[in-house]
Amino acid sequence: MTGLWGVRPRWRTDVLGDFFCPGCGGDRNYRRQHGRRWLRLLGTPVLPVGPVTGCVQCTSCHRRYGVETLDQLTCVRLAAMLRDAQYTVALAVLAAGGTGSRSARDAACGVIREAGFEDCGEAQVLAALAALSGVGGEAPLDLAGAGSGLTVELHAAIEPLAPHLAQPGRERLVLQGAWIALADGRYLPQERAALAAVGRCLKLPGSRVDELLEAATNAPH
Repeated sequence: MTGLWGVRPRWRTDVLGDFFCPGCGGDRNYRRQHGRRWLRLLGTPVLPVGPVTGCVQCTSCHRRYGVETLDQLTCVRLAAMLRDAQYTVALAVLAAGGTGSRSARDAACGVIREAGFEDCGEAQVLAALAALSGVGGEAPLDLAGAGSGLTVELHAAIEPLAPHLAQPGRERLVLQGAWIALADGRYLPQERAALAAVGRCLKLPGSRVDELLEAATNAPH
């Protein structure tokens, strides 16, 4: 504003929350605001002249961004979703191959601990697997049945995460599952089917999933 007269918006806060601030490059608090433009005399609003587009203001750097900024996951939320995805992929591949192999169980537990569930041991993994799959035996589980709890969990854990991961991150999830499948030998048909389902949830082409499975065979973890 210059001189006696000018136009400036007047903001009102609707919602407070956490978001990933593009300016700060990290998680920050925000104010979601709406406002109106006011004609001002010596800085005092005297006449409304129209609405302004709603925005999000970072409480740290005070910059304003479009509300679409809230679609970006916070670092904390992204890390939690990634942990859940790694956990669910490990359970799915272990279920597909059967829980009878000690090496496969150890590999699955290793991936789950690497994901951040440091206190999760074999007993907890087998209990979770039994609860989600509805079976507690050592026989391989066919995940093609869309009604199984584990199949539903696989889609729920991976599909919302996929748009927020770069391709190397999505491919690593497939590779982690492949290492579990290969821990006790060659891929079983059920393990390949489970890993193909993981790839579809991650929006990876089937040909790329096949390449990753072959690469894991030639260069085991």
